[in-house]
Amino acid sequence: MIEGRAMGAMGANCYIFACPESKKAVIIDPGADGKRIHRWVVEKGLTVDYILLTHGHVDHIGAVDELRVLLGNVLVGIHAGDAGMLTDGMKNLSSLMGRGLVLQSADLLLQDGQEIAVGNEKLKVIATPGHSPGCVCFLSNEGLFSGDTLFAGSIGRTDFPGGSLDQLLKGVKDKLMILPDDTRVFPGHGEETSIGEEKRDNPYLT
Repeated sequence: MIEGRAMGAMGANCYIFACPESKKAVIIDPGADGKRIHRWVVEKGLTVDYILLTHGHVDHIGAVDELRVLLGNVLVGIHAGDAGMLTDGMKNLSSLMGRGLVLQSADLLLQDGQEIAVGNEKLKVIATPGHSPGCVCFLSNEGLFSGDTLFAGSIGRTDFPGGSLDQLLKGVKDKLMILPDDTRVFPGHGEETSIGEEKRDNPYLT
């Protein structure tokens, strides 16, 4: 089961991925509105074991520590390349907005190819640096959570510290465009798309 909602002033998509049988779940990219996300989880009757982050920018991590408190026994995972962003307001860009967000360190450092069990389901980590040094996507049996790597008709910006257009394009073409055309894509901002649609219509990839 996948559900997504845009959160916060920057409208970053937060997703819940859950196993229907066990009701185990993960929250992906809780950027804001922690109490709202918590109510969402409770209404669904889910048990959240992990908060997983596609990268460490403020609009994707802003509600992490609030949810740690609300949910209790939950593990936070981010790729090592972005782990320092959780504890540094300059690195996660919040200081540029006058917030200076500093969070607890991650519990898990995600690695390319790693599989995370969610009840009877799995999420596979796909490292796609470029938008940030530790940007990742998560592949499930229902689709791809692409974070700020791939959008409908676009790709992530690469002008932030640690960004690389060459790296991003290589990751998208070598790791994402090889997925089946009917793979659903759930991006960090904006509307759902598919791998096939992006192969045909994305100006950065055609």
